[in-house]
This record gives sequence, C-alpha cells and structure tokens, in this order.
Amino acid sequence: MVDEIDFLSQDIDFDKAMAELDRADAEDNLYFFLKKSWKYIDSSSFTDGWPIEAVAEHLQAVADGDIKRLIINIPPRCSKSSITSVAFPAWVWAQPWTSPTSGPGVQFLHASYAQQLSLRDSVKCRRLIESPWYQALWGERYKLTGDQNTKTRFDNDKNGSRLSTSVGSALTGEGGSIIVVDDPNAAQEAFSEATIAATIEWWDSALSTRLNDPKTGAYVVIQQRLSEEDLTGHIMSKDQGEWTHLCLPMRYEWQRHSYSQFGDTEWHDPRGLSDEGEPLVTIAPNGDRLPVDADAQLELEKREGTLLWEQRFGEDEVRILEGKLGPWGTAGQLQQRPSPKGGGIIKREWWQTWENNNYPNMDLIIATLDTAYTTKTENDPSAMTVWGVFTSDITAAAPTMATTRYGSRTEIYRQHHETNPRVMLMDAWEGRYELHDLITKVMMTCKNMHVDTILIENKAAGHSVAQEMRRLLVNAKFGIQMYDPKSQDKTARLYSVQHLFAEGLVYAPVKQWAEAVIVQCEQFPKGKHDDLVDTVSMAMRHLRDTGVLIRQTEWSAEMETGLRFVGKENTQPLYPA
Repeated sequence: MVDEIDFLSQDIDFDKAMAELDRADAEDNLYFFLKKSWKYIDSSSFTDGWPIEAVAEHLQAVADGDIKRLIINIPPRCSKSSITSVAFPAWVWAQPWTSPTSGPGVQFLHASYAQQLSLRDSVKCRRLIESPWYQALWGERYKLTGDQNTKTRFDNDKNGSRLSTSVGSALTGEGGSIIVVDDPNAAQEAFSEATIAATIEWWDSALSTRLNDPKTGAYVVIQQRLSEEDLTGHIMSKDQGEWTHLCLPMRYEWQRHSYSQFGDTEWHDPRGLSDEGEPLVTIAPNGDRLPVDADAQLELEKREGTLLWEQRFGEDEVRILEGKLGPWGTAGQLQQRPSPKGGGIIKREWWQTWENNNYPNMDLIIATLDTAYTTKTENDPSAMTVWGVFTSDITAAAPTMATTRYGSRTEIYRQHHETNPRVMLMDAWEGRYELHDLITKVMMTCKNMHVDTILIENKAAGHSVAQEMRRLLVNAKFGIQMYDPKSQDKTARLYSVQHLFAEGLVYAPVKQWAEAVIVQCEQFPKGKHDDLVDTVSMAMRHLRDTGVLIRQTEWSAEMETGLRFVGKENTQPLYPA
C-alpha cells in the first residue's frame, strides 16, 4: 500500500487524507457514521436499508434543532437501539460545532424498561468512543473523565454526560439536553394495565420535567407499538401537534403514509414515491391521505403490502413472525397499529373503501349522537357520526325523462337499481363540549350534511340535548328521535350488526376522521374509548330494525317475490269473512 503520493512536488499522506474525508462525511451524516462505526457496535454484518437511514435523518434533525419532539415506531430487530442509544450520542459529541443539542457538551439521559438494557447500550456507546477508529478522528475534541466513568454514567471534560436509567426510576436532580426513551415497555407486558399505567405516570410526573432547557432540549421516544394506551398512544392523544411521528410498519399501508417536514427537508416513505421520486400520496392540511391521481392510485394498490426492509426481513421471515405473533401482535409490533387482545368484532378489512371525491346520491341520511356534555378529560367525549343509505354508485343526479298525465315532459331524478341498499359513513367527530357548544356543533353538522333524522341515545344526557334541540329547532328540516337500546349491552349491540360489515354493506371514505371510526371499531371492546362505536352500532341497528338496510339474500328474495306471477285462483279477498 502506498502511504505517500507525490502530487505537484508535494508529499501527501494518503491514509491521512482518506481519514480526513471519512471524518468530514461522518460528521455530516449520521447514517454514514453508523456504517463506519458498525464493527465497533455489533459483531454481525451491517445491512443497508432506507428504514434505518430514515431514523438517522430524523435523529440528525434533532441534533440540528429542527425537531424537538420525536416519536419513532419501528418493528423489532431493526437496529433501533444501536443507532439511537449507541451511535447517536457518540456522533453528537463528535460534532465540530456546538449548540444545546450538538457538540461534546450535550448531556444525554437514556431510559429503557429494564436497567440491564440501558446499561448494555451505555457500555456499547463508551466502547465505541474509546475505539481506535473514533479516537483517531475525534479524540482531540474531548476526553472521558476518570472520576465519572461507569456503566450507569460517564462524563467528558466538556461538561457532556450520558446517564442510563430505567422506566420508573427516581430522577431527582438529574436531567438532560436530549432525553431518549428506548422501549419503555417489554413486549410481554403489552396487556398489563398496571405496567402501562405506571409507565405513563412516570412519564407525566417525572420525565416530563427533566429537560435542562425546555426551549432548546429534545425528547426522543422509539418503540414498537404494543398497546393503544402505550407511551406513544398516550403522547399522541395529548400532544399530537407538537410531535414529529415517524411510523414504519412492516407492510406498507398507503392510507397511513408517513410524511415529515423539518428544516428544509421533506421526508416521504419511499414506498409511496413514484419511480421519479415524486409523492404518490397527497397529505392534506387536515391530515387526510389521498392519491395524487388515478395513475397514482393504481401504483399505490400495487405497492400496498410491500415489505419494509426486504434485505433484512424477506417474505418468508415476515410470515414466520406473523405466525408467531398472531393477529394482535402483528398489528402492534409489526404494523405499528395496535389492536387490543380480545378486540376485533368489526374487522378492518370488512369496511369498503370509497375513493371517489364525491358521495353517491343518498336515499336517506341519518345521524347518531352519543352524548357526554362535559369538558372533563377523564370522561368519554361526545361523538357523532353521519350515515347515508344509497343504492346507486352515481355521484351526480342523472335525470330521466317522463311524460305527465297532461302530456308535458318532466325530469325525474330517482332511479331504480337492482341492488340492495348500502350505507356510507359521511362524517364523524368527537370532542368534549359543554351543553351549549355541543348543541351548536350537532346543529351545524345536521344542517351541512342534510340530515333527515338524528338519533340520540335514550339516557339522561341525551334527554337534555334532545329537549334543548327541539326548543331551538321548531322549524328544523330534520327529525329528532330518541334511541333506546333496551337491555342490550354495547358488545351485544355491535355483534348484532357484525354481519352487515362482513357482507360488505358498509363504506367509508379515505379520510382521517373515518380512520378514527374504523380504528375504534376494530379495537372494541378493549379500546380506550367507545363513544364512536356506540354511534356506529346505533345507526346500523336502527337501519336494520326499520327495514332500510337489508342483506343481499333478503333483497334477492324480495325482488323474486315481487316479479312472481300470481294467478286469479290465488286471489285473496281484501276483507276475509
């Protein structure tokens, strides 16, 4: 190997020049740093993959100060701890420029559900920093101090530190510039309500006050989803607007397409990009995910279900994992869409997707309201859904010509179609409102959606709302009807309409609010809330009981009976003697 080369009569140390290039590239790019340092982190070979590169880009945005609250949901065994808890602190300390979240002065606080896991990653991080490769490139920038250099905590001479702790531990007097929570709960504790509650309590009461400077510090939470009420679910239900959420399911679901924007960077899941790198999915300001055009829709359908990281987890490996985890473990740990154990009365795949931008012509529109007029956060919110019954897929009224008894021609918009009625979820919302605000919200929804009848559950809060609405809406164009479920409990009510979903009679548009209804139905009866579920079962039960929504077999039998010829010998008297 040539150590020196002669260039324009100057001797150049080739190895030193290459090391300087590596140093510059590693400082500039966390993913490059991870690849170069991998042999000091793990004995296995490094596998390139865009998912871990996406994690690196988001962590780098944390160091740059562009992201201050970051949640990453990713399946197990995707090297998340290696990059987040081992490579990331070492890379931050190697930065040539300093800020509250960059340079050797940054103080890290790392937590995991088990102390031994925190210590394992702490030891790996320290070994990386002490490796010959790292010391040769960045050893002159700081030194680890001898008086505080343990598995639990090590400091450097620039006031930087890395502290390891476990979920639930006391943190009095401790803090950090960047706080990282890596796997706050173990997979086997996914359905332990006590453990989940203890984690949430620790986060709210202890960790939420541990940033050295709340204005400049950053939180990073990285985990596989285990429960609807895990730490990710808890944070997103309270502070959704403050957090950047990187969600990487094992199999691509385009309706949950990932999108992040930080600094001058716009990040899309590559599986939702065209061959030219253009997004196939439009993310509306309200969060709705829509295909860009018809060609994009076809491309998305082809990419639905494609694997996250095929070089690491191929089809055979993923199928084995899905078999071992079962449907609920797969939904949470692999798809990052947890469904609680015991749930699943209404399967997600039973909902029919309505992808047209306009609704079809509706024969009847009803609304259902579950009332809880209070702003107390510990109570269930009020919820309302709007449903339209339709028999035609036509989205604009197409007139047919007819002749009146006087010979003039007129247009008739009602059309007969030989198909059984279906029902469309047209709107949905939930929230905590005082009585006046709740009534205002309900009235506006009924008016905007041209509701024919609103059903309100027959309970104390419902009576108050119905009485006030009748007083205010003397000339209203919609009816108000109390709904009495009698002795049926919520689970029995939903089971009683399960067949309507299973037979494909219920449709929903590709909207964020519709997704909330679908998820809550999918998770019932073990979900955190069931207010939207109550409105769903109320609507389906009403349409079924009134004979508006009938099954295909019943519709076919009715049509056949109506077309059957009845001879004179079978004529029945109008008034039998």
